[in-house]
Amino acid sequence: MNKTVFNQIKTEIIAGITTFMTMSYILFVNAQILSDCGMDKTAVMMATALSSAVATIFMGLYTNYPFALAPGMGLNAYFAYSVCKSMGLSWEVALGAVFLDGVLFLIISILPIREKIFKEIPLSIKLAVSSGIGLFIAFIGLQHAGIVVSSESTMLQLGNIKSVSVMLAIIGLFFAGVLMVKKFKGALLYSIFLITILGIFVKHPDGTPITVLPTKLIAIPSFEIFSKTFLKLKILDSLSLGLITIIFTFTFVDMFDTIGTVVGLATKLNIIQPNGSFPKAGRVLVCDAVGTIFGALCGTSTVTNYIESAAGISEGGKTGLTSIVVGILFLLSLLLWPIATCIPKEATAPALIIVGYLMIEPILRVNFSDITEGLPAFITLILMPLTYSIANGLIFGILSYVVIKILSGKAQQVSLTMLIISAVFLIYFLVK
Repeated sequence: MNKTVFNQIKTEIIAGITTFMTMSYILFVNAQILSDCGMDKTAVMMATALSSAVATIFMGLYTNYPFALAPGMGLNAYFAYSVCKSMGLSWEVALGAVFLDGVLFLIISILPIREKIFKEIPLSIKLAVSSGIGLFIAFIGLQHAGIVVSSESTMLQLGNIKSVSVMLAIIGLFFAGVLMVKKFKGALLYSIFLITILGIFVKHPDGTPITVLPTKLIAIPSFEIFSKTFLKLKILDSLSLGLITIIFTFTFVDMFDTIGTVVGLATKLNIIQPNGSFPKAGRVLVCDAVGTIFGALCGTSTVTNYIESAAGISEGGKTGLTSIVVGILFLLSLLLWPIATCIPKEATAPALIIVGYLMIEPILRVNFSDITEGLPAFITLILMPLTYSIANGLIFGILSYVVIKILSGKAQQVSLTMLIISAVFLIYFLVK
């Protein structure tokens, strides 16, 4: 092996470690979020690690790109809080919807209609969806931290800032923020660990410690625990008419997020072609769909490409070897499953708030000077956190876009795809 090849392999390994460090917070954050809808936290952590590992290694082998995948932020919150808690569906049925999302996304990825669908959804709506999900995630983080609490008179109010839980979350938020300013890799992960450690020494008002230490930190993965979510999905139950919008939301938000993310990563790799696509783009989307299908079987929400892959690319990662390294590290993280049981909400809340902050940036690109573009985007943005549903924001954003454009004499700007989608939404509400 000559020196040049050796140095490139070394660079790819370092890039893989870097990417893993920047996105490994998902192991604990995803487990925390999905446990809120009744799923076993440790089993979800295992499902997260395994599905991320398989999807990312598949990406490396099938595309030779340094892209990493894991359960997506936003869709996991939609899964837990909108689909399960607000709508009252069991998490098993919700996993069935995620599985069908993956199948539908796989079909779209294989057929040439994927570019047509993506291009005909207005840019303002796509940007607002991303930003609205960011607000939704941040709102959940503020609730987990106890900074925002419910109120009988105003629905929401400021929590007890002097409480130990709030103070820990604020410390974690500032600690992660400073690390990010200093460009530390894995800032969110370090913040989670810091607050978990501090939680050992402080207690809730009832006298129980915030962090309950596990009996061991490392252990061989337990199939008995993993089996609590493995193959528990109910596909047939998720085929009812009432779940069409749920599957639609999972699929289209996943598609918007995936295409936006991979185009950004491809741009960083300098492989974007004049038509806006890049070589093997279809394969990248197939990997995303396969990851979602496999993730649903394991017991986790939609698996998607992570923009944190850019960290590894910045370190020189150019090939699938970077992805394979990330996948191997996710596999090794299965040994850390006992830690998942002791991570408190106060530790993961800052990560949710910061991820929300990072996701809201696209709204700056919406043309708010054009009301026919800006108002639907605003409706999309604001309804997601206030109705606790990504689907509601997406549905009313698209409907308002079509109605405002048509009534403003700009019907020519409304594509056939948008008209069909709007008609489906209207039928859904009429028969609901």
